[in-house]
Order: sequence, then C-alpha cells, then structure tokens
Amino acid sequence: MKRYGLIGYPLTHSFSPSFFNEKFSELNLDATYASIEIEDLSNAMPRFEFSLYHGLNVTIPYKEQIIPFLDGLSNEAQLIGAVNCIEIAEDKLIGHNTDWIGFKQAIERIIKPYHQSALVLGSGGSSKAVKFALEALKINYQVISRTGVNTYEALQQKDVETNLVIINTTPLGMYPNVQLKPAIPFAAITKYHLVFDLIYNPLETAFLKECKAHGAQVKNGLEMLELQAEASWEIWNR
Repeated sequence: MKRYGLIGYPLTHSFSPSFFNEKFSELNLDATYASIEIEDLSNAMPRFEFSLYHGLNVTIPYKEQIIPFLDGLSNEAQLIGAVNCIEIAEDKLIGHNTDWIGFKQAIERIIKPYHQSALVLGSGGSSKAVKFALEALKINYQVISRTGVNTYEALQQKDVETNLVIINTTPLGMYPNVQLKPAIPFAAITKYHLVFDLIYNPLETAFLKECKAHGAQVKNGLEMLELQAEASWEIWNR
C-alpha cells in the first residue's frame, strides 16, 4: 500500500484526506492518505520517517518552516519561499509549491479585463503563492498585513476602490471562528470587485458574505484546493 499524508497543525477539518481517499477509491488504488498533526515541527522532523510515504502535503503553519528539513526545492518553490507539496524521490525530499497553480487556474477563469490590480490580505506562506500567481497573470498587487508598510489600520477607502481584486489569504473566518473577517472598508466594495477567499470551510465566509452584500463577485478556496491537490498528485506520479 502506498501512503500519503498532510503535515500541519491543527488538521481537524482539513480537506486533503477526504479528497485523496475518495480519489484512491474511485481509481481502485491500494493507497491511503492520512492527517499528520505535528505540534512542534522542529522537534518532530529529525525523527520523522519520510521513507514510509510516497508523497506529502504541507499546510499551515508549516509551509515556510518545513523548508530547512528538505533536500531541495523546485524553481517555483524557491522563488515563492513556501512549500505545500513534498516529492520523495531516491531518498531525497524535494519541496514544491502547487498552491500557486491552484490559485492561478481558479482565478484566471473569472477575472475580467478591468481586474488589473489587487489587494492581498495576509503575508504568510499562502500569500506568497498568491503573489507569484498574480505576477504570472500580470496583475499588480499590494500586500495588507497587521504589521509592515501597508497595514489594515492604514487601508483607506480609495485603496479598495482602485484595487478591484481582493484576496484573503489569512485564516480569519475559518471554522470554528466563522464570525471573524479581515477589517477592510467594505463600503468601497462594488459590483466590479472580484473577491477571493482561500478559506473553504465554511464555503461562504463572513468576509465573502459582506462583500457579496455590496455586489461583489465572490469565490471561495475549494476549487483552488482541488486544483493544487491534483497538481501534487501529478508530481508524485510523474
């Protein structure tokens, strides 16, 4: 039996195990995919038995922290600076990033010609993948975070009015804290805005509901998750 898994913490409501195990069942494959909850990555990695697995995914909060424990990175993962997929080949651990692929494929189907600039909410590993995809799509962006040059406190209505794509890469609004949402000037949201939330549980976050109420086109992260998972599967089986 081939074994695959997802490294992260916590993983109570993670998407990947059910997605891959259903896929294995449909393809009649002798394989399994498990959640691998690790509370202390630095302590666990030196003792982790990578040889037992044929491929691994990585989720929050370890997409950046996992890198020092790998033998190498794909070009994209090196440029992005975050890993969500580990290829195990010839006893080598190679980090890849398929988040950017999933996001790019999911958003490029719905962007309009006037979607020329974006606000990226959050500055973690997922944000890095989103930025890489936006660069590939030639969409300008600015990152909004709790600290740094562009903060939520400094975000003004005109910033929202002039950036018609808004992407939430933070965990705000994820189950079970479904009432939370990024603090932006929602009054500036219009029917011309495209708002993308990487969260998929719940399918419609408080953030998306608020933007939708102001007329925006909204999209959750479920399709992105499916697309990045398929890209991981291709890497493990090439």
